[in-house]
Amino acid sequence: MSKKPVEKKEPDTTGHEWDGIQEFNNPLPRWWVWVFYATIVWGIGYVIWYPAWPLINGATPGLGGYSTRAEVAEDIQKFKDMNAELDAQLASVDLTALEPGSDLSNYAIQSGRATFANFCSQCHGSGADGSIGYPSLIDNDWLWGGDIENIALTIRHGIRSEDDDDTRWSEMPAFGDDFLEEEEIANVVAYVMSLSDMSAANGDAAAGAEVYADNCSSCHADNGTGDREQGAPNLADALWLFGDSEEQITAIVSEGPFGVMPAWSVKLSDSQINAVAAYVHGLGGGE
Repeated sequence: MSKKPVEKKEPDTTGHEWDGIQEFNNPLPRWWVWVFYATIVWGIGYVIWYPAWPLINGATPGLGGYSTRAEVAEDIQKFKDMNAELDAQLASVDLTALEPGSDLSNYAIQSGRATFANFCSQCHGSGADGSIGYPSLIDNDWLWGGDIENIALTIRHGIRSEDDDDTRWSEMPAFGDDFLEEEEIANVVAYVMSLSDMSAANGDAAAGAEVYADNCSSCHADNGTGDREQGAPNLADALWLFGDSEEQITAIVSEGPFGVMPAWSVKLSDSQINAVAAYVHGLGGGE
């Protein structure tokens, strides 16, 4: 029995052709079409109900009034309410009487860690070890004192901050501006480096001792140990804020550094300032 020949039917195409390739004009599956229509309806509903279209000062609020910002603010407020009592105690606590291991001390450390990460780590580093021009907070070299009260004072009022009338202020002259000759600067650099058992390729340390006594000892002390009352660093402990190479020290003497730390009382509450002080003091470098 012979098979009936299958009649070949020309496929329906869109009429488009690319390099001999034609596009079939087959209808989409009905279920797919209805799913597609449903997504359109869902999308329109979403735009109406939720915030969607960006405007100049925000976005359309949507009929549902939903806001992720409001959710975050609600969560933040919930934790603030939970810690309100500890926060109030921390704002007025005598930091020297903060008992290690107490609930208040633990709260201060945790709160201080979070505040430090948000506001301080950009300059002092995530581990508080500092960098060139930004002091390390984990060693024993403190420009303005490393006890917990002085740390809090520095955080609150800043250093050379124009936003606070009670800021701590000192300024090292730029000795290269008609104060000292190049030879005198080279000599005093050699002497200062010798205080930390370092040697300089240029300059005469013995001659630099006289230059130092006449121009530097009033701030940095006769033996180079510095003066915390005026933020004059110790020059005899081999710890250097702006670098310890001969070129870097020469630049410091010639140009005079002028670092600025903000007065954080402008942005932080009393409890946050005390928390950061407790956290920094507990890192190991505090006194």
